[in-house]
Amino acid sequence: MRAMALLAVIVVMLSGVPISAVNTGTVPLSKVPLGAAAAILMDVASGEIMHSRNIHAKLPPASLTKIMTALLAAESGKLDAVVTVSPRAVEVEPRNIWLSPGENITLQHLIYGLLLRSGNDAALAIAYFLAGGVEAFAAMMNERAKELGAVNTHFTNPHGLPDVTHFSTAHDLALMARALLHVSFLRRVVATTRYRAPWENRPYQRIWHNTNRLLQLMPGADGIKTGWTRAAGRCLASSATRQGWQLLAIVLDSSDHYGESRALLEWGFTYYRRVVIIERGLYMGAVRVRGGEPAALGAVTAEELSWVAPRGHSLQVSTAVHLPHDLRPPIAAGSVIGELSVAVGTREVGSVPLIADQAAYPTSWLRRALHRANLYLRFLHRALLTLP
Repeated sequence: MRAMALLAVIVVMLSGVPISAVNTGTVPLSKVPLGAAAAILMDVASGEIMHSRNIHAKLPPASLTKIMTALLAAESGKLDAVVTVSPRAVEVEPRNIWLSPGENITLQHLIYGLLLRSGNDAALAIAYFLAGGVEAFAAMMNERAKELGAVNTHFTNPHGLPDVTHFSTAHDLALMARALLHVSFLRRVVATTRYRAPWENRPYQRIWHNTNRLLQLMPGADGIKTGWTRAAGRCLASSATRQGWQLLAIVLDSSDHYGESRALLEWGFTYYRRVVIIERGLYMGAVRVRGGEPAALGAVTAEELSWVAPRGHSLQVSTAVHLPHDLRPPIAAGSVIGELSVAVGTREVGSVPLIADQAAYPTSWLRRALHRANLYLRFLHRALLTLP
């Protein structure tokens, strides 16, 4: 199938600043004095890095490890499954949510205990349930990390307690946190300040309060996970949303993990802005339909694509439309029929599916015969008009 490419250039003007200044990271950070060993600020929708400091330094992640544990648990599709707590899951200290050997609790409740109370026992219960043991679960964690592009990470356990071969980076943890925020269930969990869970064989429930105090300290804060060990220092994966725009930050080994995280997030909202560079439903061309009605379909963008830029800077956006030369019916409305590649400056930043704006159906043999007869009669008519 041949492909047709159409190149378009769109300039999203935020001001008249030259395009060479786009996303250079030159917005001053003088008002954000960071003492963390490593830090990163990222736009959740696009994955664009807005600020970085030692983001590839391999450091102990403490309980930020549990971001990956929660991601694997949620992606297992077994949220309603009942987990019988392994005796080995309660041998860890501190236990945090006080699981008992043989206790029955759903995987969903374990994830709440894992992320709100940083349950080391919850982490081990999840590992034994999903993989049969810590070593096998750590292998799953490392494999998923690589799939996300977190190539400077090595996990040996599901909770983050110290191990010299257990490490990650601010950049890798941001990739994992971004993946977590793209799972609606986990997004709800990390934004929860208080949660009740059943406690088997007890007349009362467990009540868990989120250890992440940023949820109370910062307007719009909605995640993600705290962490601390003596080796790792204070760590925080955080997120906040303003007017539908979500940013995430990671700080590792910080003496003021809440203050520095809030400062980073506020800096991002203040000095950057979110720009919709591709609108949903944008018409990008037509494709012929062979033997169908209608004879052509419009190709429109299936979703919007946004990017971030420093306030006062302009974006140069180029798009390439990839559509087939023709299509054969039947074609349902909304079917993916092509792709729009999008670049900012010289860098490709994403793609948007192109979908059919309406349905197309095969024409009947009678209708095709009448159409051909009509074309033949028109030909004869034109020929007769040319006779002397």
